[in-house]
Amino acid sequence: MSVSRRQDNLVDLVRRAGKVSVAELADALGASRETIRRDLTHLERAGRVQKVHGGAIIPRLAGEGSFAQRMGTSMQAKTAMARVAASLFASGETLFIDTGSTTLYLAEELAAVAGLTIVTNSTEIARTIARARNASGVFLLGGAYGVENSQTLGTMAASQIRSFRAHHAVLTVGALDSRTGAMDFDMEEAQVAQAMIGQSEQVTVLADSSKFESLASFEVCPLARIDRLVCDSPPPADIRDGIEQAGGTVIIAQ
Repeated sequence: MSVSRRQDNLVDLVRRAGKVSVAELADALGASRETIRRDLTHLERAGRVQKVHGGAIIPRLAGEGSFAQRMGTSMQAKTAMARVAASLFASGETLFIDTGSTTLYLAEELAAVAGLTIVTNSTEIARTIARARNASGVFLLGGAYGVENSQTLGTMAASQIRSFRAHHAVLTVGALDSRTGAMDFDMEEAQVAQAMIGQSEQVTVLADSSKFESLASFEVCPLARIDRLVCDSPPPADIRDGIEQAGGTVIIAQ
């Protein structure tokens, strides 16, 4: 088993169990305890696990609330989408990434990609990329701080977005349908996403199947503006058609 595969499996084990000891990881992965300890040191630097006495846990947000709860739901689907999405970006590219549980999973995967420039309004995503120390640059947008979602919002954040140009805007959404396209439940989050889209060449949306044919209050962008939809299961035909007829691609994470 390659080092990267073993470390990916290690993170999966920790994510599923919540906390795993070094001995348990060594037995499950067929590696020595010393090898597991080295893996944990590397993965902690990348922000993917947090070492604790005798083992490891997945890093958690400092605050409680809906965002922290979302980090613990649909973990397998979000992990699969994050891995597939991370493979779409290459060294030298600039990415806007908005705040979301799925995009935080993505940040953990992007920590292994060197030479990116990340612009985000999420303090947790910024921390994850910065801790990786992999020659990727990260810019944290300023603005009004929302502690529940660990993000910056408002006119100041939107204004700073207009100071950048990016190859990609990578977004999570609250809902997705064929009539409106991508939607969000929070007006200021939708405004941040719209500003990121306006400064980007391509738009990649990460959405699990629970978002399909749902309704949220604030429009983010029409389906025709989505270049790539990464999801965990096939979307309804009208959503797929709306994206593909405009030249976009639907990618199913396996």
